[in-house]
Amino acid sequence: MEKEVSLTLLLAENQLIETPRLLLRPVGLRDAKDMFEYASDEETTRFIFPTHQSLADTRTGIAEYFLSSPLGKYAIEERQSGKMIGTIDLRVDKEKYCGELGYALNKAYWGQGLAPEAAMALLSLGFDRLGLVSIQAIHDVRNPSSGKVMEKIGMKKIGQVPCAQKMKGQVVDTCLCSISMKEWQRHIL
Repeated sequence: MEKEVSLTLLLAENQLIETPRLLLRPVGLRDAKDMFEYASDEETTRFIFPTHQSLADTRTGIAEYFLSSPLGKYAIEERQSGKMIGTIDLRVDKEKYCGELGYALNKAYWGQGLAPEAAMALLSLGFDRLGLVSIQAIHDVRNPSSGKVMEKIGMKKIGQVPCAQKMKGQVVDTCLCSISMKEWQRHIL
């Protein structure tokens, strides 16, 4: 029980993370308009979550996912403009000392290295501050761009899981990627 409280406390103490171009901070209802901008776009949401049909969908999603359990979940804010351009989260298994990374980014910001920049900050949080032993991520096999982000941050492809989940009414295969603390330490040196 003591270790669980410790990880929870560490997550609570690290709700604001700065990178050269980004501020990772808690998601709030004030972000609904910026989130709806990409959450209502079919291309952006194709492989990650149901496309939002209204601002009310986005507000509900923020309340149910981000506000109901906020630790480890961040808005990706562009520091220069103050615009919320995506989200990223590190879901921590406190008993096994491992985590899972997930992210979504407004397509207007794709190809600028912002997703890897945000992801590296959460890997640092997970390994350097929380002491996790490994962090994994999955992506739909039809979305190799997400896999490239995972490669850039040092993750290795572990395997492909056929018929892994149902997404938007389709059964899809996923690719599992992972990085251990030892690999992280080699990656950053």
